[in-house]
Amino acid sequence: MRAHAWGEPHIAITRAAVEALPAPSRAAWGDELDRIAAGHCTLPDRVYGDADAARFAAMPGRPGVTYIRGLHVPDPQPECHEVLRCFLGRAVDALAEGRTADAARWAGTLVHALEDWSCPAHSVPDDNMFTRFKQFMPPPPDYRFVPLHSPVEKGSFAVDIRGHEPRLLGLSADEAAFHLLHRANLGILAARARVIPILVALYAHDTNAVIAAQRPAAETGARLAADALHTIACLATKRIPPGAEDGFRTADLAPRIPLESVALAVPQEAFFSRPHWGHATPGVALQGGTNEVPLALRIDDGGSPAVRTFATGIGTGTRCSMTFPVPPGVYRSFEAWAGLHATLGTNGSVVFEVLGDGRSLARVGPVAGTNAARRIAAEIGGVTNLQLVTTSGGGDGYGNHAVWADPRLVK
Repeated sequence: MRAHAWGEPHIAITRAAVEALPAPSRAAWGDELDRIAAGHCTLPDRVYGDADAARFAAMPGRPGVTYIRGLHVPDPQPECHEVLRCFLGRAVDALAEGRTADAARWAGTLVHALEDWSCPAHSVPDDNMFTRFKQFMPPPPDYRFVPLHSPVEKGSFAVDIRGHEPRLLGLSADEAAFHLLHRANLGILAARARVIPILVALYAHDTNAVIAAQRPAAETGARLAADALHTIACLATKRIPPGAEDGFRTADLAPRIPLESVALAVPQEAFFSRPHWGHATPGVALQGGTNEVPLALRIDDGGSPAVRTFATGIGTGTRCSMTFPVPPGVYRSFEAWAGLHATLGTNGSVVFEVLGDGRSLARVGPVAGTNAARRIAAEIGGVTNLQLVTTSGGGDGYGNHAVWADPRLVK
């Protein structure tokens, strides 16, 4: 199935990204920067009629495949990460070697994918023509038989991200692709939030409202593209901003979406039954499964127990697994506090385990609800999938309010 997102707006989105770049990044791209915005950003849409476009929208791991679905529609996270690593890495290498024209074409394919993934018309899994969505939002008679993909994405509108300061995404292509995957996932979720407003406006034949609903998604795509182009320029020219290394010494896993959240949504089979029926939630514990409570653990501070509240972490239950993709060779270890919530988990008992590519790397517990939380650390060199697992330690299941606090990848 072929489904081309945005179409003409690709030019406006990429132009906004290019205009946001700081002077050193613009200089690194030279004259090719305008070509990225003027045409290279549409390369993946031209693969059947343009041999040159096909060459720069191909992947080594998929020989003979002309149209790569993942350049247009968000695939599962591992496939999306493969796309990002491939085209970002190729652009960095080509630009570093002085092959700026090739680098611009690889970069054009990369920004095309980022812009398509953050396009509302491509954000509803396996329903790009919105046939299923019509069952939830029945259309008026004039849209009854119209595939809604094109109306949702088409339009002529300005894209303006002035004030956006492009961010370096990592100190290597592998690290940058890892962080860009998380940013792209957030862009997909933001695009989904625009679908219903766009459809409501379409059904009402309110063109201005359609454009107003489309524009935030387009601006998200432009910011993603700007950050990618800036990062490629920085890595290729080895121009890393002063102090940038400090910001990449660790990576917080709490806000990242685990692989169990297929299509970035938690399926019912990933829910747990204790201490309530639900799923792992970043940033909070849930009392009764509905009322958020700050993450708090008992910490043994030099022999004097104290309750510490954590700004980042994951509240979960037992029989829960969360798997996160990890860039191999970038991080040395995983570290976290593991324990029962200080007030909700006093009657619980939980075993915490860290696995890397299916192999047990670290295990603590059973940790009882009255125990201090444990510091857990695991060496993860070479690991590509890191899994955090909580299982019952035999206590009262309704007290198994488990917390992974401050879970971080560390260089």
